[in-house]
Amino acid sequence: MKQRHSPQRHDRGGKGREADGKRVTLPRALSKLGYCSRTQAESLIAEGRVSVDGRVVSDPAAWIDLDQARIGVDGTLVTAEAKIYLMLNKPRGLVTTRHDPQGRPTVYDCLKLSDAPHLSPVGRLDKASEGLLLFTNDTVLAQALLDPITHVAKTYHVQVDRQMDDTELARMTAGVTSDGEWLTASSASLLRHGERNAWIEVELRQGRNRQIRRMLEVLGIECLRLVRVGFGDLQLGELPKGEVRALSEAEVRGLRQASGIEKSNGLVKRL
Repeated sequence: MKQRHSPQRHDRGGKGREADGKRVTLPRALSKLGYCSRTQAESLIAEGRVSVDGRVVSDPAAWIDLDQARIGVDGTLVTAEAKIYLMLNKPRGLVTTRHDPQGRPTVYDCLKLSDAPHLSPVGRLDKASEGLLLFTNDTVLAQALLDPITHVAKTYHVQVDRQMDDTELARMTAGVTSDGEWLTASSASLLRHGERNAWIEVELRQGRNRQIRRMLEVLGIECLRLVRVGFGDLQLGELPKGEVRALSEAEVRGLRQASGIEKSNGLVKRL
């Protein structure tokens, strides 16, 4: 029978914070290595399937040195996966999940990457929304991009059921209340309009559920189409609907800088 042990835990004074350098909690280590999410890691640890330096660890609060510890799952050594960064032009009608209980088509039907089991979307687009959706196994970057502290901008082109005037656009930037929640756009402008509808561009730095649709509902305006066209400086461009492409090194670096992980001079800002 394997001996169970718990590597040294963090100082009491550092409760709730990761230690300096490469000392992290065991679930965080498995996440950083791209093996699984922290929640999945906690389950694996509780089931007695994770070992550190050959000994089973049953404590999900255990801290390890990521540079030195040899982590295993079910007896197999876990090594860092090569980082993958993809952009999908999400079609309307797909749900942003790997498996849907209702059997609806998902965004993973567009990826067809059996060799990247831990690839996850960075945030979500609801079923009726379209456009730029990022996928990566770089959990550090994904979490930084979604962190409300970093406020990485997301840009949308939105078709509405009538023309919008400057007063209504100004209300979106001033903010509205929906279901007791304060919602605001960092910018909102008219792109073009016809006799019966219009397209507007909206930039968000909040990350609320169905935020643009809810803001328009408060104004009595119906959203006909919603397309995400930008994430930070990254642009959807001419990528065909339903198609996927890898990000360039420059694009990944731009996302890292926008999220605060990396400064423009190449120095690491935070881990």
